[in-house]
Amino acid sequence: MTKIAIFDYGAGNIFSLKNALEKQNATVEVQTQADTLTEYDGIFLPGVGNFDPAIQSINRNSADFLKVVGKIPVFGICLGMEMFFEKSQEGKEKGLGIISGDVVVLPDTLKVPHMGWNALEIKKESKILEGVENNSWVYFVHSYRVNPATQDVVVAESDYDIKVPAIVQKDNYFGTQFHPEKSGDVGALMLKNFLRECSK
Repeated sequence: MTKIAIFDYGAGNIFSLKNALEKQNATVEVQTQADTLTEYDGIFLPGVGNFDPAIQSINRNSADFLKVVGKIPVFGICLGMEMFFEKSQEGKEKGLGIISGDVVVLPDTLKVPHMGWNALEIKKESKILEGVENNSWVYFVHSYRVNPATQDVVVAESDYDIKVPAIVQKDNYFGTQFHPEKSGDVGALMLKNFLRECSK
């Protein structure tokens, strides 16, 4: 059985993610100490909280998060994905710097936070998208969007007046701006695909 860690930044509200993963027969533990993450087959950085406290929590609990994680598959959801980048307009702390680029607030032409279902425009193949059809609908709740330095990390976009990177991937890091745990069968399939990667 695949052993998964959800890293808790102290924001709570991760029950729905834990529940969604357990429905896929994963063994799920919530962790607050980043240095224990080497014991797991996969890691989730959940989508609840604020940028600076979340980064501070990781830095406080790990000498070097990237070295701790190594080649373990990591799935960042919303804020978790935003932390992959170098910096965010939401805070002053440096991001993890896994992906070049920054995180910017959604334009004031949109209602913020943006909440609702949007279609995925798939740009390239990804292991977590196997079996997911183009234009599948997923559920977003966010006030910021990622702004990668290059488009080669963007796996899928959503379009609501602006193009928003919806899925990014670099090496063993997978990120979604939307919440797969709240995205019905489509989100469940992505989680299942990720767990399959974790069990390899």
